[in-house]
Amino acid sequence: MNIPFIDLKTQYESYKDEINQAVISQMESTQFILGKQVEKLERNLEKFTGSKNAIACSSGTDALLLSLMALDIKSGDEVITTPFTFISTAEVIAFLGAKPVFVDINENDFNIDHTKIEEKITSKTKAIMPVSLYGQPSNMNEINKIATKYNLPVIEDACQSFGAEFQGKKSCNLSSIGCTSFFPSKPLGCYGDGGAIFTNDDKLAKKIRTLLNHGQEERYKHKYIGINGRLDAIQAAILNIKLKYFENEIKKREEVANRYNRLLEDVKNIKTPFVHDDRTSVYAQYSILCKDREKTIEKLSNQDIPTAIHYPIPLHLQEAFCFLGHKKGDFSVSEDVAKSIMSLPMSPFLTKEHQDKIVKTIKG
Repeated sequence: MNIPFIDLKTQYESYKDEINQAVISQMESTQFILGKQVEKLERNLEKFTGSKNAIACSSGTDALLLSLMALDIKSGDEVITTPFTFISTAEVIAFLGAKPVFVDINENDFNIDHTKIEEKITSKTKAIMPVSLYGQPSNMNEINKIATKYNLPVIEDACQSFGAEFQGKKSCNLSSIGCTSFFPSKPLGCYGDGGAIFTNDDKLAKKIRTLLNHGQEERYKHKYIGINGRLDAIQAAILNIKLKYFENEIKKREEVANRYNRLLEDVKNIKTPFVHDDRTSVYAQYSILCKDREKTIEKLSNQDIPTAIHYPIPLHLQEAFCFLGHKKGDFSVSEDVAKSIMSLPMSPFLTKEHQDKIVKTIKG
């Protein structure tokens, strides 16, 4: 019994005819960069999220980078974020010469602890970048209140939470700027790299569009130093097809997660994901806390069941960020979670048979 960690094959087979036709049509058009499919995707993303402006770009990482560039984040500035996430969140801050200022996470949802943000704000703080980890938004109301108090923009790193909601509003439309990723394994993924930026600020949107196209407002007239951050049209065409089925896939993800929760609720030493009453999760990962993680991973591996650890080393302990001078114990919740977090196979197409085998193996 082959159990994929993320079942992209079954998903592709489900929409194969439409996706293939969309790709062939785009190939025949010979419009490979930007163009009608990208414009269509942006309108579809705006409709889905409720955001006034959706700007498609080359990846989730570039979405974060472009957002910081649009806010003029530069050397010597500080941006508050979490140490428990994928490296790209803090990487883009450091790439611009700014300083990632870490705030520890909550032990229940693994998102940034908003009660600890204000104490980290200084005269150098230029933005707050919370991460909607594993598919569930942070407490954006409280974060936005703090940001308003100090006149700071908020960039939601929603690279794992596209489709989730906070108090009835879609992730990516919860703050000054929202960023998401369409990496193939994401809840809404393309077949290469891709991302998008969302904002209700027209001026900011215009600047981001300029920055992602080498800083040019019109051909060969460059207003800013930008990057090549454009989304290719074939990926846009694929996303336009997959977006039609996305709401149904979100429901299936929730069903799979809820069934995991029921099957695992009586398993000793395991804590299933916590989702707040005022939020939803798209379960980009189904991540549990497991006190005997190594033993559990070994049991699953012996049955050819894949697992993953998101994330084994918090960012403040990564060699790449040694210049920040952090040490073990500085962000204790992140460090504790990193020791026991693990992710099980998750997909809208995960069968009950597969799920039963996974849970039986864990219990065995």
